[in-house]
Amino acid sequence: MNLEYTFKVEGGNFSKAGVASSDVKKVLKKLNVGPKTIRRIVVSLYEAEINIIAHAYRGEILVKISENKVETTLKDSGPGIEDINKAMEEGYSTASPEVREMGFGAGMGLSNMNKNTDKLEITSEVGVGTTVKLMNWI
Repeated sequence: MNLEYTFKVEGGNFSKAGVASSDVKKVLKKLNVGPKTIRRIVVSLYEAEINIIAHAYRGEILVKISENKVETTLKDSGPGIEDINKAMEEGYSTASPEVREMGFGAGMGLSNMNKNTDKLEITSEVGVGTTVKLMNWI
């Protein structure tokens, strides 16, 4: 089994927040993946998806599901992350006041991704964008 899904993400469009994570959750349920594993995958994907919406101009999510793992790659065009280690700290956020007013940008996104992913890789170039790779065993 090798399934692939691609999602386009528009920066600033919070009305579409969670589309990718919701669709992936439905697929994983149909594949009889355990609920704890589904929750971990969906939490990390949702956090990454929200980060694109909150911080980038646009992005793309590629989800690959095989018999034993789910690999997700999120690439965005945006400001990039100046200090990835600092950004990983709980509570650290560069979200705008408008994003915070909507209830996002609490600085838990990257740490929640890290807690709910078996392998997390983040690369970023300031002024260009960020790539996040999430991997979970199923």
